[in-house]
Amino acid sequence: MSFNSLYQYSWNVFEPLLKTGLNVSLVQIELAFTLFAIFSTGFQGIGGYFADRNGPRNIGILSALLSATGFIGTSFIHSLYLFYILWSLGSIGEGILYGIATNLAVKWFRGRRGFAVGFVSLGFGLGAAIANIFIARAVSFRTPMLIIGVAEIILLPALLIMAKYPESGTMTGEKTSKNLRNKRFWILYMSFILGSVPLIVVSASFGYLGETLPLFEFTVLVSLFPLLSGVSRPILGYISDLIGRIRVVMIIDLFLILGSVFLILHEYLFAIIFIGFFGGAMISMYFSLVGDIFGSKFSTANNGVFYTGKAISGFLGSTLFASLFIFDHRLSFVFVLVASVAAIFFLIASIPRKKVNV
Repeated sequence: MSFNSLYQYSWNVFEPLLKTGLNVSLVQIELAFTLFAIFSTGFQGIGGYFADRNGPRNIGILSALLSATGFIGTSFIHSLYLFYILWSLGSIGEGILYGIATNLAVKWFRGRRGFAVGFVSLGFGLGAAIANIFIARAVSFRTPMLIIGVAEIILLPALLIMAKYPESGTMTGEKTSKNLRNKRFWILYMSFILGSVPLIVVSASFGYLGETLPLFEFTVLVSLFPLLSGVSRPILGYISDLIGRIRVVMIIDLFLILGSVFLILHEYLFAIIFIGFFGGAMISMYFSLVGDIFGSKFSTANNGVFYTGKAISGFLGSTLFASLFIFDHRLSFVFVLVASVAAIFFLIASIPRKKVNV
């Protein structure tokens, strides 16, 4: 999971280097982040199907090689379109690995699911928090990407040889095809899409939002953001095991609204703190919630389909936001606020009307 974070949370520091190194426009580079969101999320459900059916080991090793290819290949290219292809292949590997890593926790730790998923997801912030310190001081994207890719190709297959899921008889849940006919699944899906927008915006766009900041302050913020995102996951996951998943997701949405207000005010430190800490835990909370509601037997596939919402969020929070930002800065920030407000309304709509233990 620590390596997975580099595709998303190191994007802010890679983006200016890629823009300069490939001599292309901001929107052209932002398209690569949208491709990451599409391929990462689109293939997670497919990989999840094979992982649930045959175990996570073989599909995981294949995905690790794809993820490494994205970094190693990009370190050598000079063509924007070849970069799109390699980054998309790497994103496929990242997406499947994300699903496998998360659902190892969903399946093995039913009684402490929130904390376990949050603890595994801690790596998604921790890896980039460490790497960004060094990447931010690089003069080119090529050397950091080569080092990351070589490290992945050595370490990840060695780890995945040990990966396995519990025996299927110990898990419950309906097949994904049946869950997709459940209206509650899609209402939660909409809440997830809209609630992820503030996090995607900061992940994809802080490289140019903060371009007027001094280098030291910018470096601190781009390292603080993934660190807060990672640390929050086991903390909020543990709290959700105590007071309920939906209640914690609602708290997260409220703080994302506050963080969006700070974006409008250009108070980037407070925006980073609130969006990083609370937005970072959102995906692990939703994955745990889907496991609670729809069972763990087919959770890799269930969450894989659910995670496709991130592709839509990726478009809204990167390409669309960048276009709005170029047109009118304030309008782009208001768009982020509206999305975060809408997310909490969809979450409320997903709660069954009869009294349940959430």
